[in-house]
Amino acid sequence: MGLPEDLEGHLPETLRRLVPRRYDVIGDIAVLSLPGELRGYGPGIAEIIRTKRKHIRTVMNKVTMISGENRLAAFEIFAGCTTVTTHREFGIPYRLDLARVFFNPCLAYERNRVAMQGITGETVLVPFAGIGPFVLPLAKKGVFVVAVEKNPEAVRWLRENLRINNAEEMVDVIEGDARDTTLYGNRTYDRGVIPAPYGMDTSLDIVTPLVRYQGKVHYYTFRRDGEIPGLIGSFRKKGLETVLWRRCGNVAPGVCRLVFDLVKLR
Repeated sequence: MGLPEDLEGHLPETLRRLVPRRYDVIGDIAVLSLPGELRGYGPGIAEIIRTKRKHIRTVMNKVTMISGENRLAAFEIFAGCTTVTTHREFGIPYRLDLARVFFNPCLAYERNRVAMQGITGETVLVPFAGIGPFVLPLAKKGVFVVAVEKNPEAVRWLRENLRINNAEEMVDVIEGDARDTTLYGNRTYDRGVIPAPYGMDTSLDIVTPLVRYQGKVHYYTFRRDGEIPGLIGSFRKKGLETVLWRRCGNVAPGVCRLVFDLVKLR
């Protein structure tokens, strides 16, 4: 959503220049990232947003960067009284508590793109599963998913989302650290989907041996553009051929989230 447009006529021009270009809407919650100079205006900004966007109940402001293994940020609430919401993507509802679990609405296209490649009857491994945004679209296509998640709060909401989407029989939920290879048993997977958190690039080496010959891996990582050719070369040395790569948004100056669709050739 465009925040400057919402605030036109409500802030002095000197302050409007500091307003972020956009904000996220997750369910009926607006999530802002205001600079320090604007935080005192937060409650007023929240009321303007709620007046213009009638479906929004809560307005939150992110006050710290995402950090830690559970990928959580700290928030302050400018308007509303709850951080729990129901968010819909491509017709699938997700219940979640934004203060206690990680969720990135900007990856909606990617989640649908990967799900469209799923084949009924496949078995797919999804580490770092969170509340299930990569899991549910695959399960709804008749794919059996093994979902691994460490954060107990995320696991609780994942199970709730499986229940409300009638997908419990299609997903095996494992609560634990996705880097722990003892969790996976002797299963072999047709596909791996790795929405790895920042700094967890070793997850590719954990998942790849579990994927069958000519199986596919959808691998998300954070890199600079100049690193892409070397990265593709390193995949090839691991026996992984890159069939597609694309940018999925900027996360820092010069650093992008990238996805690589890989085929295992040995």
